[in-house]
Amino acid sequence: MNPRSLILACLSLMTGALPSPLVAATVEYDLEIAEQVLSPAGKPVKALTINGTMPGPTLRFRVGDTAVIRVHNRLKHEETSTHWHGLLLPNEQDGVPYVTTPPIKAGQTHTFTFPLRHAGTYWFHSHTGLQEQRGVLGSIVVLPHGGEAEHADVDQVMVLSDWTNENPHEVLRSLKRGTNWYPVKKGTAQSIVGAMQKGMLKDYLARERSRMPPMDISDVAYDAFLINGLRQFDVPAKAGQTVRLRFINAGAATYFYLESATGPLTIVAADGTPVQPVKVQRLLMGIAETYDVLLTVPANGRWELRATAQDGSGRSSAFFGSGTEHPAPDVPKPNLYSMDDMLMAALNDMDADSTEPAPARPMAPYRKLRSVKPTTLPAGLPVREMKLRLTGDMQRYIWSFNDKTIDEDGVIPVKRGEILRMELVNDTMMHHPIHLHGHFFRLLNGQGAWSPLKHTVDVPPMGRRTIEFEANEQGDWMFHCHILYHMMEGMARIVSYQKALPMGGASPHLMSHMPAMGEHAMPMLYPFADFNVLSQLSDGTATLMSGRNALRVPWEIGWQQTNGKTEYEIDLLYERYFNPNFGAFTGARLTNISGAENRAIAGFWYRLPYLVVFTANVGSTGDFRFNIGKTFQITPRFSVNARAQYDTQQIWELAFGAEYMLTKRLSLSTAYHTDYGFGAGLGFRF
Repeated sequence: MNPRSLILACLSLMTGALPSPLVAATVEYDLEIAEQVLSPAGKPVKALTINGTMPGPTLRFRVGDTAVIRVHNRLKHEETSTHWHGLLLPNEQDGVPYVTTPPIKAGQTHTFTFPLRHAGTYWFHSHTGLQEQRGVLGSIVVLPHGGEAEHADVDQVMVLSDWTNENPHEVLRSLKRGTNWYPVKKGTAQSIVGAMQKGMLKDYLARERSRMPPMDISDVAYDAFLINGLRQFDVPAKAGQTVRLRFINAGAATYFYLESATGPLTIVAADGTPVQPVKVQRLLMGIAETYDVLLTVPANGRWELRATAQDGSGRSSAFFGSGTEHPAPDVPKPNLYSMDDMLMAALNDMDADSTEPAPARPMAPYRKLRSVKPTTLPAGLPVREMKLRLTGDMQRYIWSFNDKTIDEDGVIPVKRGEILRMELVNDTMMHHPIHLHGHFFRLLNGQGAWSPLKHTVDVPPMGRRTIEFEANEQGDWMFHCHILYHMMEGMARIVSYQKALPMGGASPHLMSHMPAMGEHAMPMLYPFADFNVLSQLSDGTATLMSGRNALRVPWEIGWQQTNGKTEYEIDLLYERYFNPNFGAFTGARLTNISGAENRAIAGFWYRLPYLVVFTANVGSTGDFRFNIGKTFQITPRFSVNARAQYDTQQIWELAFGAEYMLTKRLSLSTAYHTDYGFGAGLGFRF
């Protein structure tokens, strides 16, 4: 062998024996985002795909590799984007359009290049509009040096998602309108009769007395829940094999309970980072979280692992082995009339040493998560503490931190080299999965130095979590609720590193920096209308809403007067929403009613106990009007309403009505009005 060949042979042997950084590769992928017709829920609808599938492919790397990912936008008229969820990477590669990375215009390609610095299970998704709900998402697996610490015979990615046949923009518009259709559709709507049947009328009335709207767990009624794009997924594993399941909750608005007929699941990693193995019987998985779990396939059977939507509205299943089918246990449906189950789960969650059996509907398993190595942050760094309240209004569908949406207060300034400790306090009746881009934070869960590292944390209803992280990056990073519709309606911030500049040789001072926020700081515009066309009158309201502002046109037209005259009263109003219990308005009132005249008006509405709405306004002619009204939800589809009005020009007016909801857009309606008598017809919602 000549000297050159001998040297090459020695190098080859050495390379095979040396640590993997010396054999790190450049791993390239091409991702094509396009629109095509799919049937995830059995009905052909337009979806967005990556390389022709929904979800997109799994991108696989090893620690030390360099990723080169070309994202091709094949959409005809839409921008798109790709965020690499959970990966630590250079700021400009994070993929949030306008904030860190340029949007990918229709027909264009963007190349992402970044190193893989850490192992684990992660995912990627669009950060443009509501594209994530339509299918722009996929999975990432980064293997550690020397392989996983916990042995498995089979390694399988499990992408959980929720699917609606509606256009997601229509879903969000419906939520802004305050529709009761989604709870009706999925069987979670509350009513007086329902409360009586459960023996919980007192609880129902107590909730209304406290001015709280009906509790729900998920905003949207979904048509399907999927594992890797399917309602049923067969894992290629045989009896006796140990399987590592890399679960990714890529749902837009759904938490999932995971439970297997094979027995307890062993959690070995959370949000990509290893944890000391811990067994759980039933695992609540928040949106945008990832969990690696182990199970062993028993002999003689086909064993089900079930992902059940937290609101009980559906599920998807994975199966292992073959033969007689062994179903996973059912998860009890939530009792939305009472907070007892939630409070019991919260108490169990707070007590790490509790010997009580786990509740049937447990909280996230955070108290049991313990890092495999200490995660204590460097000593000596300054610690800054802050409290963020998670706030919102389900009826108006506006979501915020500290009662401010991102367009009203969009920045959390940080200084490189400090530790930011954040207490997240949930003032709402919904779970919120809070995600920080570009960082891992310590979840302070009672494990001290072994607190787990995560990038997403579930904050339960009326609960709180404390997280902390070292500000060791630069640039601007999104921090937001990962319920897609909550983020789009304001529950987001930018964690912004402020630059320190010398001032004439003096000590450095922080320079005020206002980051770009793109579409996240631009409230969307929503038109909708609710109205009745009855035999004696038409009444309703047309609305154009954006954030806290709205243009409203309420009307009442009566055409069955004894004098044959069609009377009308139409208001043209600008409304400003301040909080769930108070708003103000101003505008004009147009009318041809005898004894009244056109005039300017200004007033307010106020929500009283028992969800009674009081409205008062004054007119430019010196008249006053006071109105009080309430809707009584008798059954999920049937409601009655009552309204009393006193006007100094028109004296008293009373109205009573009833409605039976047929579909999302159509109702049977009837009403009695002191001026126009009794009538019946149809109610419409657009």
